[in-house]
Amino acid sequence: AVLADVIVPYDPYEQDLSAALMPPDSHHLLGTDQYGRDMLSRVIKGAGISLSSSFALVVIITLTGCIAGIISGYYGGIIDSIIMRLSDIFLAFPGLVFAIAVASVMSGGLVSAVIALALISWPKYARIARAEVLAIKNEPYIQVARMSGLNTIRILIKHIPNIADMIIVTAVLDIGNMMMEIAGLSFLGLGAEPPLAEWGLMVSQGRSFMQTAPWVVIAPGLAIFITVLVFNMLGDTLSDITGRQ
Repeated sequence: AVLADVIVPYDPYEQDLSAALMPPDSHHLLGTDQYGRDMLSRVIKGAGISLSSSFALVVIITLTGCIAGIISGYYGGIIDSIIMRLSDIFLAFPGLVFAIAVASVMSGGLVSAVIALALISWPKYARIARAEVLAIKNEPYIQVARMSGLNTIRILIKHIPNIADMIIVTAVLDIGNMMMEIAGLSFLGLGAEPPLAEWGLMVSQGRSFMQTAPWVVIAPGLAIFITVLVFNMLGDTLSDITGRQ
C-alpha cells in the first residue's frame, strides 16, 4: 500500500477499451476490467485507499469513544447518565442501516462513509473505556494520586491510559470490520466514487460481469478477504499476548 505508486505495473486509472475484460495473462496477471484498466494495478492502488480510510475511521471512533467513556466512568453522576444515554440512542439503531441513512443525507463519498460509520461505531469504545475506568478508579494507586495533590486532568492523562490493552486489541480487530463496512457502503454507491480504486467500489462495478469476467470481482474481493483475515488474526494474537478475551 505504501509503495503502490512505485510498484504498480500500469497506471490504475488509464483506460484502454481495446483491452477491456481481458482474462489474466502474462501481461495482466489479474486481467483487466470493463474499461481495460489493469486489475492488479487497481488492487495494489486500492490497498492504500481501503487501508487508510479504515485506519482513519478506527482512530476517530477509538479516540472519540475512549474520551467519552473515560469521562463518563471517572466523573459518574449526571455526566455518566448523559453520555451513556446518548450511546444507547446510537446503539438502538441497526448499525449499517443508520450509516446508509447518514451517508445518503451527506450525498455519498468516501469521507461521508467514514463520518457515517464513525457516528454509529463510537459507543462500543465508550462502554469499554467506561467499564475499565470503573474497575480501576478506586484502585490504591489512583487514591494515592489524588492524595498526593494531582488534579483530575493529570490523573486521567497519567494513570487512566492503563486501560490501553483492551482498547488496542478491540481497535485492531475493528480494522477488518470497518474495512468491510466501508466496502459495503461503496458497493451500495454511498462510499467511494468512480474512478477511485477502492476495493468495495471495484466489486460493485464488476458485479454485472460475474459470469463473463469473474476476475473483476474475484481480485478485489480476495484482497478484502485476505486483509480482513490478517487483521483478525493479528487482533487474536494481541488478545492472547495481553491475556484479554
